[in-house]
Amino acid sequence: MISEMVMHAGRAGMLFAAVIKTLPRVRNCLPDVWRHAKRIADGLPLVLTMGAISGAVLAQQTSYQLNPSLPDSVIGVAVAAGVLTELGPVLTAIVLAGRIGAGTGAEIATMKVSDQIDALLTLGRDPVLELVTPRLLAASAMLPICVLLADCVGIAAGHLFSTMLLGVEPHQFLAGVKEQYHHPALIFSATKGFLFGIIIAFVSCYTGLQARGGAAGVGRTATSAVVSIIMWVMVTDAVIAPLYKTIATS
Repeated sequence: MISEMVMHAGRAGMLFAAVIKTLPRVRNCLPDVWRHAKRIADGLPLVLTMGAISGAVLAQQTSYQLNPSLPDSVIGVAVAAGVLTELGPVLTAIVLAGRIGAGTGAEIATMKVSDQIDALLTLGRDPVLELVTPRLLAASAMLPICVLLADCVGIAAGHLFSTMLLGVEPHQFLAGVKEQYHHPALIFSATKGFLFGIIIAFVSCYTGLQARGGAAGVGRTATSAVVSIIMWVMVTDAVIAPLYKTIATS
């Protein structure tokens, strides 16, 4: 078990180093970066839907548990804080892990088990530059955008739900949002999106490159990619969560 973990850590480190080495030649793969960015953008409707639902549910739960002596602006504070720091980035990453991570893992695994990657090497082409780097750049650029859009939609949905169904005055909700909707919170949310984008692309590519066993291996790779991405997203979220206080007070 430990030896296998060390082996995977070493292989992942070598792959990441190979990606870094390809960055000076990134102009050669810009069309692929754009293509993968468009694929990520295709998942935006689902991301925004999840963002809206999370904002509405958070407003509803906060309202139910709110002490009657507290002002309704607390709902705005809770929605903005919850969406910006946790729900927006994490739910966006989980949605795109299922949509992009599984597809990428299965696609690269299919190329691996059918010897297409070996064919690229035979032709003198760099599989990392053609398969991994474009996906990594596209995901690291698009995830912060998706996260910030999901944040805005989540807060807007919480506002509509609170004012239309919970009877909260619009100015009270917005007063609570203004307490949390500041530059450090936005930077923290976008930074999470950037890190989660790297995780989604890198883990799915690495898992695909390790595929074995024909068609059955492709199926296992798709499942393993999603599970591994979600695990690393949650671990990363737990590690960087304490940094928010430092950023907010700086």
